[in-house]
Amino acid sequence: MKNSIFFIFLLFSFSFLSQDITVSGATFKKKLDVKGDLLTFNGAGLRQKYGFDLYVSALYLPAPSMDPNRIINADELQAINIKIISSKVTKDKFNETVQEGFLKSSHGKATAAEKSQFKGFFTAPIKIGDDILIIYKPGKGVAVIINGAYKGLMPGVEFKKALFSIWLGSSPADEKLKKKMLGKS
Repeated sequence: MKNSIFFIFLLFSFSFLSQDITVSGATFKKKLDVKGDLLTFNGAGLRQKYGFDLYVSALYLPAPSMDPNRIINADELQAINIKIISSKVTKDKFNETVQEGFLKSSHGKATAAEKSQFKGFFTAPIKIGDDILIIYKPGKGVAVIINGAYKGLMPGVEFKKALFSIWLGSSPADEKLKKKMLGKS
């Protein structure tokens, strides 16, 4: 009998651990597989502006962390997953917000040419339900994947630092979102 109860508990535990996480209506995996390397869900939150819900963004790391400076400066596999939940997010608004974010970026460096190239990955209309995956891989750079389609790669850890600083830096796009991505309440 004890073995049966233990087995049921163990089965339930594995089932619970493999469940997806839903934040503000957007669903994220607990583990993100990047070509065989697993990243762990660190936290996710809702991006709001002027009272409108715009998107939900999740941070994935090799191991959980609440230290934004360590995360931004780390030259290790990391990812940000953005799920669009509002028609107010258009490609023009998204690119404008990214440009503003780079101006406020507290870490790293992104040249004008790099910013332009990055924004060039977002030329198709953005719509509700779009899934934007930003993956940093050491020695390679920042890859952008939209709805499963690879859009391009931005080389260099300095660009990654500037980009991740948009969400996690000292002047983030949204302070509440930053705290949630860091796994803080």
